Amino acid sequence: EVQLVESGGGLVQAGGSLRLSCAASGFSFDDYAIALFRQAPGKEREGVSCISSSDDSTYYADSVKGRFTISRDNFNNTVYLQMNSLKPEDSAVYYCAAALLNCGRPWVIDYWGKGTLVTVSS
Repeated sequence: EVQLVESGGGLVQAGGSLRLSCAASGFSFDDYAIALFRQAPGKEREGVSCISSSDDSTYYADSVKGRFTISRDNFNNTVYLQMNSLKPEDSAVYYCAAALLNCGRPWVIDYWGKGTLVTVSS
């Protein structure tokens, strides 16, 4: 069974930090790019960050560049998103996603996690 399980969400004050984890199982993790998307109430889901399967190249949305850092641990089948200098507008449900065709638009997502809530208070 394919699973992507996010953890590390929670409530934090503006300017604070959180580290999200995405633990994968049930598929060949090394072959997939792993992305983090987010969706705030009333807004479309957007790609926040992604790390490739091949050369660990990374993608960041303009809104998080310089504040978020994505990394992957292929031994433990886990991706991490370090989120610093958080802003209230970062509040959303964050979803982990696996893409065989790698990062970038158009996004072609093969597997989704169920999400973890991040709330940033002002």
